[in-house]
Amino acid sequence: MNALLIELPLAWPELALLLLGSVLLVVDTMVPGESRRATCLLAQVALVIVTVLVVAGAPAETNLAFSGHFVSDPMAAALKVAILLVSVMAFSYAADYFDEHGFFRGEFYILGLFAVLGMMVLISAHSLLTVYLGLELLSLSLYSMVALHRDSPSASEAAMKYFVLGALASGMLLYGMSMLYGMTGTLELSALSRAVADLGGNNIVLVFGLVFIVVGTAFKLGLVPFHMWVPDVYEGSPTAVTLFVSSAPKIAAFAMAMRLLVDGLWPMFPAWEGMLIVLSVLSMAAGNVIAISQSNIKRMLAYSTIAHVGFLVLGILSGTATGYAGAMFYAIVYAFMSLGSFGMVMLLSRRQWEHDRLDDFQGLARRSPWFALMMLILMFSMAGVPPFAGFWAKWFVIKEVIAAGHAWLAAVAVVFSVVGAYYYLRIIKLMYFDEPVAMAAPRAAPGVRILLSANALALFVVGVLPGALMALCIRAVGM
Repeated sequence: MNALLIELPLAWPELALLLLGSVLLVVDTMVPGESRRATCLLAQVALVIVTVLVVAGAPAETNLAFSGHFVSDPMAAALKVAILLVSVMAFSYAADYFDEHGFFRGEFYILGLFAVLGMMVLISAHSLLTVYLGLELLSLSLYSMVALHRDSPSASEAAMKYFVLGALASGMLLYGMSMLYGMTGTLELSALSRAVADLGGNNIVLVFGLVFIVVGTAFKLGLVPFHMWVPDVYEGSPTAVTLFVSSAPKIAAFAMAMRLLVDGLWPMFPAWEGMLIVLSVLSMAAGNVIAISQSNIKRMLAYSTIAHVGFLVLGILSGTATGYAGAMFYAIVYAFMSLGSFGMVMLLSRRQWEHDRLDDFQGLARRSPWFALMMLILMFSMAGVPPFAGFWAKWFVIKEVIAAGHAWLAAVAVVFSVVGAYYYLRIIKLMYFDEPVAMAAPRAAPGVRILLSANALALFVVGVLPGALMALCIRAVGM
């Protein structure tokens, strides 16, 4: 009992979010339909409270709790704060979107809270059991969010595809975990790492288990060839859901890869490094090349996500602490880039109509010069153009790949980064050099306009002063 009382404060944020989410679930069923906008405000208040708890309890060193199943360390605290900030902003964008489209769903915010809880559990996972628990809580919440618009055939189709493929990937991940547990007799990640080192990285059962672990992780990241769900889910979901799915869960997927591969399977680094190299090259190639042919911006950004995840993996496969810090920097920056990009798509939307075609951005500079500038910042950052944050994200991981002795891989990354710049620059061309199809200016609540502007400008500020965020990432990974 004394040990439990000592360890319990390490999980205060998760316990508070569980309690607040459960209370909000009950409250939402009792609130009249015309007053359910309050659900969004209460959900945001809950996230702010949890953020305060995370910051107040941020540890200076690694602490284990609950028989080694839960870890509280600087990396977990930093990633949780990033996810909570992204989620607060995503909820703000979504509220305006739902009002504009006339189908407010309190369930979106409740599912979002439980998805955030799953991400936080996944980030602090220190055993195979906790990894799977957090992953499934996150996944089940996202499946339901994608299917939220019951009257939309495309949303229902996207949810079904996501669920079937996600269940298959979860099964593979669980099968890999069972093989590792069968050979090592432990679920706790540090004990697993020691047992794998004793057995040797060439053990055939461990190699098979590793393959299934990598497959499950690759699916959650959206790496080729386990990316099939990404374009359909991004395009078919309501844009508010796409915005959430494309941002915060990517940070959690990065944490999942770090916990499983670095913390648990580090003795097998030569094996999973080779696997990640193949997945990274395929993702950068397929994502950037296929995105060129897209006419739907949500689908284009989906393939862009695949390419960006390929870049992110470069930092992990470098096998160095600075590489992990670079990948963490990339995950956080990408979450905010995706948040802003889909926020701009939502800004152009109108009641019962998704303005998600590339042609909808024609002449935006004449209709709304300020938000055309914000979109320009977002696209330049996505493309990796200096001095925006996206440039430093790519720079840090490419630098670490070269330091790890993979200069050829860095060259491949640079080539595909240049290829990817084409479809980002195409949007800028449409905004500034094409005639507008309609002269109506984008409409949004003042708070959303301010938040979206701050989102884009923050990427410029981080690009000019990248040292602060990178220093945080370096401290978080324990350098």
